[in-house]
Amino acid sequence: MNIQPIKNEENYDLALARVGELMNAVPDTPEGDELDVLVTLIEAYEEKNYPIDAPNPIEAIHFRMEQDGLSNKDLVEYLGSTGRVSEVLNYKRSLSITMIRRLNSGLKIPLESLFNEYQLRA
Repeated sequence: MNIQPIKNEENYDLALARVGELMNAVPDTPEGDELDVLVTLIEAYEEKNYPIDAPNPIEAIHFRMEQDGLSNKDLVEYLGSTGRVSEVLNYKRSLSITMIRRLNSGLKIPLESLFNEYQLRA
């Protein structure tokens, strides 16, 4: 096992290729350990060089709705009336702190997604 830091795209590509070779490695073996270390290095490199921004709050809500098979009516307990749900989902109304807290605790939408800024539409 000759593991080195991933400093550039060439190192990154080599590490990905090696992970492909080790995908069926048995845990707690030298190959399994090598796989664990390489995956950690790859994740760190990707986080630094290919960051993914959190979605805006409305996209996060739509995503959770799709994941959990929820309808607009299911959001009434988190956002208020059906009219308010419609306004929020159509970018006509901002989320209040109370709404954000309810969405986070009830639907487990991360706070960092719910606090992102977004533009309301006229």
